[in-house]
Amino acid sequence: MAELEIHVGHEPAHAGDELAKGVSVMVAIVSVVLAVVTIASHRAHTAAVIHRTEANDQWAFYQAKKTREHLVDIASQLAGALSAGDPEKARALAARYAKDRDRYDGEAKAIQHDAEDREAESERQERRALRLDLGEGFLELGLVLSSLYFLSKRRFFPVLGGAAAVIGAVVSAANWFV
Repeated sequence: MAELEIHVGHEPAHAGDELAKGVSVMVAIVSVVLAVVTIASHRAHTAAVIHRTEANDQWAFYQAKKTREHLVDIASQLAGALSAGDPEKARALAARYAKDRDRYDGEAKAIQHDAEDREAESERQERRALRLDLGEGFLELGLVLSSLYFLSKRRFFPVLGGAAAVIGAVVSAANWFV
């Protein structure tokens, strides 16, 4: 039977390296910030798609209203032209169609305004998502560069990684103030 030896008091490879402990904490913090920024980025992309879809729906609704407006305008003109049989009835029909045309025109303008607002919100969310993606990239770069310290024991890796992480955090945080 093989003997099993347990070495009590055996320290890990980085036990005496205070910089390694600090880098480990920094990597953990950057990882948490990266997770938050990644979730925010995904939510911003989703919001942009939702707003763009809503804007497209509004534009389709606008086109339907404009089509109805055009059709009742034609019907109004035809009713006016066909007034020979019963002029009073034709005038009433033409007036009703003209009223419908004006109503469709007003509704179409309101729908157009709503569609434009939704497009603007979609563009705002797309810009926000782009900034979050940029911040996410810098945070990932900071995480990788900082982790290279454990392989190389070179002090400049956590310095570069920390700088990249700070840039990523600042770019990402700017979204909540813009």
